[in-house]
Amino acid sequence: MEAEQGIPVPQRYWAIVVIALGITLAVLDGAIANVALHTIARDLHASAAASIWVVNAYQLSITISLLPLASLGDRIGYRRIYTAGLALFTVASLGCALAHSLPALAMVRVVQGFGAAGIMSVNTALVRTIYPANLLGRGVAINAMVVAVSSAVGPTVASAVLSVASWPWLFAINVPIGLVAVFGAMRALPTNPGHNTPYDFLSAAMNAIVFGLLIFTIDGLGHGEATLGLLAQTLGLILVGYVFVRRQLTRTAPLLPIDLLKIPVFALSIATSICSFCAQMLAYVSLPFLFQNVFGFDQVQTGLLITPWPFAIVFAAPISGILSDRYSAGVLGGVGLIALTIGLVLLATVGAHPAPFDIAWRMALCGAGFGMFQSPNNRQMLSAAPRERSGGASGMLGTARLTGQTIGAALVALIFGVVPDKGPSVTLAVAAAVAGLASAVSFMRLRTSGGRGRITAETGR
Repeated sequence: MEAEQGIPVPQRYWAIVVIALGITLAVLDGAIANVALHTIARDLHASAAASIWVVNAYQLSITISLLPLASLGDRIGYRRIYTAGLALFTVASLGCALAHSLPALAMVRVVQGFGAAGIMSVNTALVRTIYPANLLGRGVAINAMVVAVSSAVGPTVASAVLSVASWPWLFAINVPIGLVAVFGAMRALPTNPGHNTPYDFLSAAMNAIVFGLLIFTIDGLGHGEATLGLLAQTLGLILVGYVFVRRQLTRTAPLLPIDLLKIPVFALSIATSICSFCAQMLAYVSLPFLFQNVFGFDQVQTGLLITPWPFAIVFAAPISGILSDRYSAGVLGGVGLIALTIGLVLLATVGAHPAPFDIAWRMALCGAGFGMFQSPNNRQMLSAAPRERSGGASGMLGTARLTGQTIGAALVALIFGVVPDKGPSVTLAVAAAVAGLASAVSFMRLRTSGGRGRITAETGR
């Protein structure tokens, strides 16, 4: 029961600040590079198509290494993985700032992505060791709020930096913050007992192949890649994926946490997360096109109109986090996702000449609904897993988010290719449908033993 008590105040506060700093750097760096691609391509004398690898290299290395690093965290301790990830991310950020060619920048971005994966893979597992069971929802809410806000304000931060400095400063600014976070991690983060089970390097390699092929296949479908190439990738994904899953079924603590997916409430929470982040990404990518190309707002106005979404999350996530310590994630998440669905429908049908206020309150409704869903959902995933499998649960949480975002981005490209004239409005309608599906899946948790009624402080379940 000692592990359920968390760590004492004020160490708890310093620890969560370190977690927030690390996750802000990792998530923000995934968003800011998009804004700078044109400038980077021009300065490094590269094509626009080649410059996409500045983004893809980072996302790919994160996705393929999240679960292996989470599994390693269960074995050697979450603090070690988190601190090493922060240090690697910080050093790679300096490398990105000093890169003088696109291939060099892309290579260092791969390394930076591995560092970010170290941060993301175990951050929620660390939250579980920092907070006592009866306050876990509050810690998860802070984490979820930081992730959501960092994703949303990334383009705004990038635009602000680029307005006064060159693109290398987007990466150089990480270095002093990263150094402070590394020092704080060594001082404030708690340790957890590991185990001596040999690490499954073969499963780690197969995991990288499976998720790499999954990303390339989804992205290729969205961008109209040649059918033969897609079929080859899909076949490879199925074959390697089959062998990978069969191997995981023979493990007591599998790298791909199939043991956790056998817990109904955990599996439903993962499904809810994938659908919700897919809906969010569908909206995030399409809304700037709607605001600028259809409604005629400029870039500054577009940034201001997007702001109510993350601003509402800042208020909703802590409230839902507190409520999640007492009430079911199935209800809280379901109600929040209904609000998101309604907000997306209202945005899709706002009319041809809306006033800024008409857009702003709809955006705020979407953000409040998303914030109401995210904290309870993440808490449910963590508390449904045995404490010694917190790393696996944390890795799956990050993997679900990235998978949903990847699918959402690919769907935007596909929809814009099929119906270019009505792309933004159709995309928002699809986002609303996916959010509605996520709400239905969330309510399904009420039928499981882990998803009903009030949550007891003693067990966190």
